[in-house]
Amino acid sequence: MELNACILVKTTPIQTDEVLEAVRKLSGVKKAYIAYGRYDLIAFVKAADYAGITRLTSLVNSLVGVRSTETLVEA
Repeated sequence: MELNACILVKTTPIQTDEVLEAVRKLSGVKKAYIAYGRYDLIAFVKAADYAGITRLTSLVNSLVGVRSTETLVEA
């Protein structure tokens, strides 16, 4: 069963572009965009299972310039 999710990312202001490029290079990321509002980036991801979504979220959280994330898994 494949799962789709949306990872909402808050970044440090001067590093948003660098974080976007790094997120786009992660395996499992289908699309990633800059957003304006409470979150700075939105990444649409696909993984085989919940463990894969957790792994992707952890990878995004570990990037330099990421302040926090919120992950929304498709029901």
